[in-house]
Amino acid sequence: MFTRSELEAMTLQELKALCLRYSVRPTGNAGYKVSHITSLLAFPGLALHQLKERRGLKTPSFASFENMSTALDEINSPTDEQMALIRISMEGKRMEYPDRYDQEKLLSLYKAKLLLEELVIILKQ
Repeated sequence: MFTRSELEAMTLQELKALCLRYSVRPTGNAGYKVSHITSLLAFPGLALHQLKERRGLKTPSFASFENMSTALDEINSPTDEQMALIRISMEGKRMEYPDRYDQEKLLSLYKAKLLLEELVIILKQ
């Protein structure tokens, strides 16, 4: 990420700006460059260590992953007519009320299906 030499070449203000940018708190007294440098050098390794310890963000369990896949199967795929309505809805065309509510529901369900498919693909990596 950062090398010690590139961080040591920065001013205290630049180091403070970096810490602020990445939401990293300086270690010890914030008035010293070394406090900021220590934190900026350490945070990538600490973040990965926390992931391995299952602190903060963690990989879902196999059962949770299966539940996502099951939900995706339950959602199924749109029919040709539903896909046509989805396409025209994405172009901004809306039906009259009260059918518009169901049109929005269909569009939302389709978007959720796409996001869930993407989620399953990402989590398989």
